[in-house]
Amino acid sequence: QVQLAESGGHSVEAGGSLRLTCTASGAFGYSYLRHCMAWFRQTPENQRVVVATINTLDGPTYYADSVKGRFTISQDNSKNTMTLQMDSLKPGDTAMYVCAATPAQGCPRLPSNYDYWGQGTQVTVSS
Repeated sequence: QVQLAESGGHSVEAGGSLRLTCTASGAFGYSYLRHCMAWFRQTPENQRVVVATINTLDGPTYYADSVKGRFTISQDNSKNTMTLQMDSLKPGDTAMYVCAATPAQGCPRLPSNYDYWGQGTQVTVSS
């Protein structure tokens, strides 16, 4: 199993930056179980919308159009962490950010394809 824990959420003003970190732990072939990792935004209606994904084996990434050019997803396998650098933040970026992992190939974008989830970290951007 894989356990995920997010950190780094905070309240910032529009135009500011934040760096979110997702730390993975657990045994049983860790790298296999988290072949793909992703950040999702969770809406007040508890819907999860993909923000970015990363293939942890060879690094291809995906970004939602709303964050392209402003957010950067990366990973450090030696530290079992995934990060989301968020720059030029907008009030529309306000959400609970949740990290997820799956052994599935192809880094899916639907939350139903992810097996492991963190608890989330809150990001609030004020105008």
